[in-house]
Amino acid sequence: MQRAHVGVSLLQSPSGATQQTLECWTKTRRSVNKGLVKPKSRTARPVQARSESTEDHLERIQELVDQKGYARVSDIASSLGLSRSAVSNMVRRLARRGYVNYERYRGFTLTSQGRAVANHIKVRHETLADLLRLLGLSRQTVEEEVEVIEHHLRPETLRVFSKLVSFWKAQPDHLEAFLKYSRGR
Repeated sequence: MQRAHVGVSLLQSPSGATQQTLECWTKTRRSVNKGLVKPKSRTARPVQARSESTEDHLERIQELVDQKGYARVSDIASSLGLSRSAVSNMVRRLARRGYVNYERYRGFTLTSQGRAVANHIKVRHETLADLLRLLGLSRQTVEEEVEVIEHHLRPETLRVFSKLVSFWKAQPDHLEAFLKYSRGR
């Protein structure tokens, strides 16, 4: 005979993220200590981070809205090199998550939440591009590297890169000293 109690606890991590912990207590006669047995807790994943694809779509939508006042599935599909059905599915997902104002067969725009995320992505993109340009990399290399790297930066890394870009722009002699040093090696 086995009786079980299952409970869910909410824990707040030092970073402020809320995590769900599944607790399962089982009482069984076969237990060695004839008492409660607590199996290992399983921690549910915190709120899902945005995928690269989500960020790419939001970035493109913002660019199109800035240019035309709205975005269309066909514009995003051609811009990202994807099928219209794939983009349409993503746009519906973005709408469910509260990022996009979407009406089928019409153009769409970003919600305030979507604009905030898109602006963060844009700042991150520009910071990384500025850093790589300051380091003297070619335009093509900068474009390719930014697309690969930008989705994998932690906020603390982005803050440091941003400070470095600001420092080098304010102190070009320090940038020149670094470039001279790096060429000499």
